[in-house]
Amino acid sequence: MISDEQLDMYRLEGTRIRVVRDADPGNDVKGYVMAWDDHTVMIKKLNRRVLKLDRTYTYEPWDEERAST
Repeated sequence: MISDEQLDMYRLEGTRIRVVRDADPGNDVKGYVMAWDDHTVMIKKLNRRVLKLDRTYTYEPWDEERAST
């Protein structure tokens, strides 16, 4: 699970992130961290839609190589 400090850093720096949900790269979510609580993270996608995702997914900067799961 991603830490509060890491989420706060992504939010404050405006880092575009990738949320890896499974082994298929087509299912990755690209966007920006808006808010979070103990179990979920709100991601603002590039089309301005907001998703509420589980914190157990892998969150990483979009510019970095995709982590293999």
